[in-house]
Amino acid sequence: MQFSSRLNLASHILLYLAAYQDKQKVTSEVLADTTGVNPVNVRKTLCLLKEAGLVQTKPGVGGTSLARDPKDITLADIFDAVEDKGTDLFPMHQNPNPNCPVGRTIKDVMDARIKVLETSMHQEMEQMTLEEMLEDMNHEIQTQENASKK
Repeated sequence: MQFSSRLNLASHILLYLAAYQDKQKVTSEVLADTTGVNPVNVRKTLCLLKEAGLVQTKPGVGGTSLARDPKDITLADIFDAVEDKGTDLFPMHQNPNPNCPVGRTIKDVMDARIKVLETSMHQEMEQMTLEEMLEDMNHEIQTQENASKK
């Protein structure tokens, strides 16, 4: 697997919930509107987030909310919830020439290095919280509002 847009979509959904769940009923249609993504894909993402314990849904009346405090949700939690497990983030090209010394050994040469990169990336994501992203988002909103007033 190469990087997909699922991490960004899930982060968008969670940020919207963090910002608006106390102000309005947040449904998949509302989330589809803010993300510009088909409601079916939003619902699939919500199911993954729910399975991971990041969101909860209200039976009957509907609506979705965060299941944990934003400070307790990391980017790694989000990534792990929505990205395919057990697949390579940096896939090897399909047909290296086995008769070439480079082609024959490239996978072995790269495997350990790629594992270090993946581990490092995940460790960094464990340090990034939804709360910090919400603060950054609010700062950006304020900056844009101030710029539009000038």
